[in-house]
Amino acid sequence: MIGTIMMDLSGLTLTEKESAQLAQPSIGGVILFTRNFKDIHQVKSLIVSIRLINQNLLIAVDHEGGRVQRFKTGFTHLPAMAKLGQAYDQKPEQALEQAFSCGYVLAAELLVIGVDFSFAPVLDIDYGQSSVIGDRAFHSNPDAVIKLAGSLIAGMHEAGMKCVGKHFPGHGFVAADSHLDLPIDDRPMIELTPDMAPFKELIGQGLDAVMPAHIIYPQVDKNPAGFSSKWIKQILQKQLGFGGVIFSDDLSMQGAFFIKNIHDRVRVSLDSGCDMVLICNHPKMVDEVIDNDWGESEKLESMQGYSRFNDDKIAYLNHLDNIRDLL
Repeated sequence: MIGTIMMDLSGLTLTEKESAQLAQPSIGGVILFTRNFKDIHQVKSLIVSIRLINQNLLIAVDHEGGRVQRFKTGFTHLPAMAKLGQAYDQKPEQALEQAFSCGYVLAAELLVIGVDFSFAPVLDIDYGQSSVIGDRAFHSNPDAVIKLAGSLIAGMHEAGMKCVGKHFPGHGFVAADSHLDLPIDDRPMIELTPDMAPFKELIGQGLDAVMPAHIIYPQVDKNPAGFSSKWIKQILQKQLGFGGVIFSDDLSMQGAFFIKNIHDRVRVSLDSGCDMVLICNHPKMVDEVIDNDWGESEKLESMQGYSRFNDDKIAYLNHLDNIRDLL
């Protein structure tokens, strides 16, 4: 069983306080950022120190490619997913093979240092008006997103890593950035169908986990999707048939301040259907909730990847060669 809070760390090594926090039963995971990375040797040592405290902690990172890739020196700087979309418009079959290879390389390079999974891929549709999504999205066509993301996920799975599709039911239409504001998407459900299509279709193709958006869709529910049992339990789980893991987006983002108190924020998120909540860049918030009994989840164990990784160097090099013209 794994605790239901994922926290972050302040620097390149664990502080005494962080070591004590990671031993708390409420903590089930760690998300790493650029501030936690100097080079491969250092980050491997950091991960080993985390595992020595609790080997079952999930270790994750935002490692999509393009402008969202926390580890760079010593890692392949993967292309923004929009670049795969552009390639798909020219040579679709080749682009799908390259998406598979990107997924494999992404996963293999993280797994070999001890990271369990990346919060990827972005399944949002590119409407050309969201600066925070932008080239993180594969394409403006939902069918192209489904095919490219499906290939990337298959590549991640081939290497031994689970995937996290985000941001359900879709972040691409709104201009506001949920890191800084609480976006409102006023479209009715019928107009949200294209945004939801990648999630709906990929559920049957191995979508392991989903991250809901900190966005209000008022014609569907008054609460943001990540705090909405209607969006998570009724629509995602019941209607779409998703049985995998659900991670909240960062509860310290402005889009989460829909609920002012962090205790209430964690409780509503978990009660609405999230299996694990993220609290990043705000250690005081972690302090406020870490001693509570938020429960544990057996389902989260499915996201462990590092212990199952088969380091196939030949396969890795072949996939790396397949994407060289994108890098």
